[in-house]
Amino acid sequence: MLYELRIYDVTPGKMEAILNRFRDGTISIFAKHEMKVTNFWVDVDDSKERLYYVLEHVDMASRERNFQAFFEDPEWLELKSKSEVNGPLHEKIEVVYMKKASFFE
Repeated sequence: MLYELRIYDVTPGKMEAILNRFRDGTISIFAKHEMKVTNFWVDVDDSKERLYYVLEHVDMASRERNFQAFFEDPEWLELKSKSEVNGPLHEKIEVVYMKKASFFE
């Protein structure tokens, strides 16, 4: 199993909007493309405006295939367009790929 930690530096003042987008659409579109979200977190320090979540993938090839389908999905394109009428919701995304440590199976 491949785990993908995604860290979003949210555009100042847009945390509520990005959380709403995930809650109201993005997560279900992920599921449609076999992308399982294990959890979401927000930074304890509200001034950092950072969002964290982990996706599970079978392997890197399926990750690439599923994300490609996600990015081309008309439902995602519409959701993204509507939610970013007043500008982007994030400034940067950092991605970390992880696998379970052998002793913790």
